[in-house]
Amino acid sequence: MDLNAEKLELIQKILETKDSSLLKKVKAIFDEAEKVVWEELTPEQQEEINIGIQNENRGDVVDF
Repeated sequence: MDLNAEKLELIQKILETKDSSLLKKVKAIFDEAEKVVWEELTPEQQEEINIGIQNENRGDVVDF
């Protein structure tokens, strides 16, 4: 099964489930993965991302 087919299958299962504890576990997996990626960034990269987020929140961005 290719990657896109697996993603679609997971999406379908998530949409159909009524098990809130399962959804919390899936969310925790994604949250942990994001945390790991963030921690692998240099402090300079983290600062640039934070500055970008602050600019976006203020509406101080330029669309390309």
